[in-house]
Amino acid sequence: MEDLKGKVALVSGGARGLGFEIALTLAEAGCTVCVCSRRIEVEGRAVQVLKETGQEVYAEPCDVTQKDQIEHFVQNILNKYKRIDILVNNSGATWGASVEDMPEEAWDKVMNVNVKGPFLLSQRVGKVMKEQGYGKIINVASVAGLKAEPPEVLDAIGYSTSKAAVIHFTKDLARKWASHNIYVNAIAPGFFKSDMTKGILEEKEDQIKKGIPLRRIGEPPLLRGPILFLASSASDFVTGHTLPVDGGAHL
Repeated sequence: MEDLKGKVALVSGGARGLGFEIALTLAEAGCTVCVCSRRIEVEGRAVQVLKETGQEVYAEPCDVTQKDQIEHFVQNILNKYKRIDILVNNSGATWGASVEDMPEEAWDKVMNVNVKGPFLLSQRVGKVMKEQGYGKIINVASVAGLKAEPPEVLDAIGYSTSKAAVIHFTKDLARKWASHNIYVNAIAPGFFKSDMTKGILEEKEDQIKKGIPLRRIGEPPLLRGPILFLASSASDFVTGHTLPVDGGAHL
């Protein structure tokens, strides 16, 4: 994975949860890491931990549903580092509710963050990658986008639908930009320990494990191998693929 040294990576939602694990993985592999989220603490503990890797870290608040904020963030990165080699579309939102009780505004929020956000970031960063003649885009989908769960396991139809959209977005974008040497792939995590899943795991962990062939919940470091594979030249003949990282839950 030596080719990651000196690369510039942008990770949305990179200061907490699985996004932080992804950003830390890329920093430890030698990348300059640029992280954003809507309420990021630029001098917060997560950013400090990233800097302790010895790599340059740039952090800025950015709402990925707002095109003007994306433009500001990306332009600042280009002013500092002149390029963007890796984009990880990780920012995400969810809302638990039955289909009949799902508020319209909640549906819109989940779709905007989980689908519109990756589109807007990819659209802007893709222009940079096309000029460079190279880029790696990794979308964070979910096993929830690969299979339908019973409501007693996961009752969040907006989240599941948005992640299915991300999976197809990955395929279509890979097809559109393959001629520009831009690789577009996704990971589909299953149930991992994170801020987003804390509540549901406290309530249903034993039940959830029964649906996972490996019979365990994912620990964040288990994402490191898949991320390094898709971000590096090791995956230079792979595009349009969604890699489940879920203990076999999609089977």
